[in-house]
Amino acid sequence: MHHELPRRVFLKGSASLIAAWFTPHIPVARAAPVMAASHDLIAAAQKERTVVWYTSVDLPVAENVARSFETKYPAVSVRVERSGSERLFQRIEQEFASSIHAADVVNTSDGAHFVLWKRAGLLQHYVPIEAAQFLPKDQLDPDGTFMSWRASLSVIAYNTNLVRRNEAPKSFGDLLDPKWTGRIVKGHPGYSGTIMTATFQIARELGWSYFERLAKQQVLQVQSSTDPPKKLVLGERAVMADGNEYNVFQMKESGHPLEVVYATEGTPLITGPSAIFKTAPNPNAAKLFQHYLFAPETQQAICDVGGLRSFYPSVREKSGRIPLQKIKLMNDDPVAIAEQSEYIKARYVQLFRV
Repeated sequence: MHHELPRRVFLKGSASLIAAWFTPHIPVARAAPVMAASHDLIAAAQKERTVVWYTSVDLPVAENVARSFETKYPAVSVRVERSGSERLFQRIEQEFASSIHAADVVNTSDGAHFVLWKRAGLLQHYVPIEAAQFLPKDQLDPDGTFMSWRASLSVIAYNTNLVRRNEAPKSFGDLLDPKWTGRIVKGHPGYSGTIMTATFQIARELGWSYFERLAKQQVLQVQSSTDPPKKLVLGERAVMADGNEYNVFQMKESGHPLEVVYATEGTPLITGPSAIFKTAPNPNAAKLFQHYLFAPETQQAICDVGGLRSFYPSVREKSGRIPLQKIKLMNDDPVAIAEQSEYIKARYVQLFRV
C-alpha cells in the first residue's frame, strides 16, 4: 500500500539554510568542464598542504582512504571529520550561518543534502575526468556540482549463532512475526542518511503501516547505520532491520557470525555523493582529493577493503558477494527526500517514541 506524504519543498531543518543562502534568481549553470589532475593543480594543492573532508562513511573506511591519498600525495594531509549524515548536514548549516567555512569536500549518504546545497548555490561546479569517464551519467549531476562517490545497501542481517539459516527472515514482512519481538535492532533516520534514505524507500513501497507494526516489535533503537551490525556481533540482538551492508561484509570477513539478507520486496539502494564547497578553504587540494576519490583504483579499493559498492562498471566484486545488478533494489529519490525529510523524521519519532 502506498501512502502519499506531504510534499513541501523546504521543511523545518533545511528552512534556515535555504533562507540564509538561497537566491531565487541563480541561473542554471551549464555543465562544468571535465578536468584532469594537472601538474599545476598538484603543485597548487601541495602549497595548501591540507584538505578537510566531511564524510559519513564509517571512520575506518574514511581513514583508509585518507591515508592512501597521503601516500600518493605526501605533501597534502587529509583531515577527516566523520559523523552521521544528518548530523553533518546540521553542522554545516550551523557553520555557514556563522560564516565558518571549514569543509573542503563533503560526502554523505543522503543525496537530498546535495539537492539542497545545489539549490542554495553552495557547490563548486567541478567534474574530475575520472568521474566523467567511468561514472554512469545518471550518477552525475548534469551541472557537475555533485556525483555518486559510493553506493551502499541498507540490508537485513542476522547473527548465525542466534538464528538458524532456515529460520532467518527473508523479507521486511517477516520481521513482523511475533518470534522477532525484542530481538531486532535498527538505525535512526534523524542521525543516519542511510537510514533516512532506507526509511523513505520502504515507506514508499510498503506504506507507513509497515513501520507502525514494526514499532510494536520492541525494537532496539540505535543511531548510525554502522551500529546495528555491531549489536549483532555483540549478541545484543539477533536480527537487524536496517544498517550498512558494507559493515556486515567487513565483520563477516573478519570471522564474525553474520549473514546478509536481501529482502524479497527489494533492498534500499543508498547513493553517497561527493562535492566541493565553493567556500572551500583549500580549493586546489579539494579538487585533487575529488580526483582521487573517483580514480578507478580508489573505487576498487573501497569495495575490496571497505565493503562498499561502486557504480563503476570496471569494479569487480570480491568473491562471495552478490553483484549489485543481481539484487532486487529499491531506487533512491533524493529530490523527494529533500521535500519529505522532516516529515519522515517526525513520523518516525512518533511511531518509535525515540
